[in-house]
This record gives sequence, structure tokens and C-alpha cells, in this order.
Amino acid sequence: MSDTTRLSLFEAARVVARRDFHAILFSRAFFFFLLGPLFPIVIGAMAGGIGGQVQRDANTRLVAVAMSEPDAQAMVEARARLAPQIGMALPELGIASSAERPEAILREKGRNYIAVVSGTPGAPQLTGPQDSIDFWRGPIALIAAEARTGTVASFPAVQENPVATSVAAQRTDRIRTAQAGQLLLFLLMMLLAGMVLSNLVEEKANKVIEVLAAAIPMDAVFLGKLVAMLGVSFVGIAVWAVAGGAIALLAGNALPQLPEPALGWPLLIAFGIVYFAMGYLLLGSLFLTIGGMAATVREVQTMSMPVTMAQLLVFFLAASAITSPGSPLEIGAAIFPLSSPFAMLARAAQSEALWPHMLALAWQALCVILFVRFGAMIFRRRVMKSGKGGRARKPRFGRARSA
Repeated sequence: MSDTTRLSLFEAARVVARRDFHAILFSRAFFFFLLGPLFPIVIGAMAGGIGGQVQRDANTRLVAVAMSEPDAQAMVEARARLAPQIGMALPELGIASSAERPEAILREKGRNYIAVVSGTPGAPQLTGPQDSIDFWRGPIALIAAEARTGTVASFPAVQENPVATSVAAQRTDRIRTAQAGQLLLFLLMMLLAGMVLSNLVEEKANKVIEVLAAAIPMDAVFLGKLVAMLGVSFVGIAVWAVAGGAIALLAGNALPQLPEPALGWPLLIAFGIVYFAMGYLLLGSLFLTIGGMAATVREVQTMSMPVTMAQLLVFFLAASAITSPGSPLEIGAAIFPLSSPFAMLARAAQSEALWPHMLALAWQALCVILFVRFGAMIFRRRVMKSGKGGRARKPRFGRARSA
């Protein structure tokens, strides 16, 4: 005597997830997908380095001194005496090599003067574009006053009392870290969530999805696909993280350093991984619903565009709430499912409290379940043509056991 025992929802989802994970991970398309984001990063780094060098070469702080030799030397020496106290607020001074008019000195090729100071230290005259005159008028007057006295000005000694940080500085630093975390989370989700759509449309075209839906509950199909895509996404993130770590080691101190978050880096990274998973499952379930309703790739692109634009608005909502933790805007962003991962990751960078994260993760997990069930219901009604609350075909996928 024998009968057939159906797989449970989670067992069926595990079968679908394992199938999709292996099919995508060992495909040539996935290899090129991994390489795709690396090229813009390399090109962006090269463009940034070149642009920074060009900007440094284009910007100049050199002011020509077109005075008599004693006065010009006095101006240069005065600038050297003031530099330890004022530093970068002073222009660089270069003695003009010709006795031309200031207008002609500014047109000399290869000199790259931003302005020319002429006259005497007692009555300096500044020639140049109006914005340069406005910017350098005060520093040039200070140098001229120092040159006119001919003596070293007496500056009182400033007693130093350094502290590790302040409340304002700590808040500003943590906001920077929160912004960086939100931006990275958003870019990864938008880059990787599109795989869910393409996979479902492809399987609809070759009727695989209909075979799966006839064999196991549609909820299991959706959940399995989401878990498989999430696993593939983690593989991609791991590869990109290794590449990013190698670039960071090569760059050394050239890369900007983010301040320490409120919960520390280990906990922030852990929450970042969990919130990426929740955000990916939430957005992926919406994309699965769209892919289930669309018949062609063109329909998928048309229907997914509003969701993508809405996701941008959600990101802006969470980003605007960073500076006002505990406000109604920030609480609303933490409650709304699609913006909750972004808002809570920012809170992890700014606040040391742990209980809000436990509450938010439970709420996000519940929303994932609701979104998956809603998407499966839509797919059954529109694609499988089933009746209200029913299935198009009776599931036959199972395993036999003997009694």
C-alpha cells in the first residue's frame, strides 16, 4: 500500500531555490554580470583621479607682486611670517619678472597668475577678475600691513585643550556614515533586484513557471525564487567586496575614512546585511508580482518603471529623515515597508539602541510574507486562470512513501 505525501511549503521552496541558485550561479551570463559593475568603478576611479589632477592644475593661488624690488621682497617676507599663523588663507606670492603693466602680466603665458598686486605696501593695488579681487582683497591687505611695519607681529600664544570629540562633531560624523550606508544599500538593491524580473519572464516564456505552479504551491515558487536570487546576490556582493578590499589596500590612506557608527562597525555591517536581505525580499516580491502579470519583456519594462521611480522616492524619504531621528518623518520612514531598511540602517549608524531593530526586522519579515502571498495570488488569478482562492491545477509534485 502506498500514497503520495506532498512537500511542505518550505521544502518545496528549498527545492526551487536550490534549482534556481545553481542554474544562475554557474551560468556564463552571471560571470559577466559580476564583471559589469567593476568596469564603471575602475573607469570612475580613473576619471576622478584625472579630474582631480586637472582641477588642481587649473586652480591657482599665485598672485604676482609687481612692486619695486625692496617692496616686493618685503611682501614675500611678510607672507612667510604670517603663514604659520594663517596658513591656507593666504595666497602664494611670486615676484613678477617684468616691469610690464599689471594687465600685461596677467596675460603672460606660462605664469598662470590669478591677480597682480602693485603700488606699495602702504597703498597696494590689486588687479584681476572681480571675483579674485573680492576673494584676495583681505589677505593682500593683511600682508601689505605686515610688510609696511617691517617687524614680526606679536601673536599671543593660544593654549590648546584638545578633546576627543563633541556632540555636534559626533552627530555630523554619524550622519556621514548613515548617508554612506543608505546609498550603498540602495545601489546594491537596485542593481541586483532586476535579476528577479528577468528570471521570471524567461521561465514564463518557456513554460517552466507553469510546470512549477502545477506541481507545487505558487507561494513556494515565489519564496524559492526570492531566496535563490538573494543567495546569488550575496555571492555577487562577496565578489565585489573582495575587489573593493583589494582596491582599498592599494589606495591606502588616499580613500576617505568613514567615522565610527554608534553601534560600531561589526554590528553596523551585520545590520547592513540583514537589512539588505529584507529590502531585497520586499522589492523582489514586488518585481515577481510585476513579472507574473506581464506577458512580454516590454510589458515588464513598462510596469517596472513606476516601481523603480517609487523606490527612488522611498530612498529620498529615508535620506531626508537622517537629520531628524525620532521625528514623525523618520518614524514613518521606519514603518513604511519599502523605506524601513534604509531608515533603520541609518538609525544603526546614529543610535545605540538595539530594540527598535528587533521590532523593525519582525515587521519587515511579516511584510515579506504578505507581499509573497499577494504576488502568488495575483499570479494564480491572472496567469494560471484559477478561480477565487483556488488553483489552476492540483499539485502533483511530491515524494512517494510506502506504508
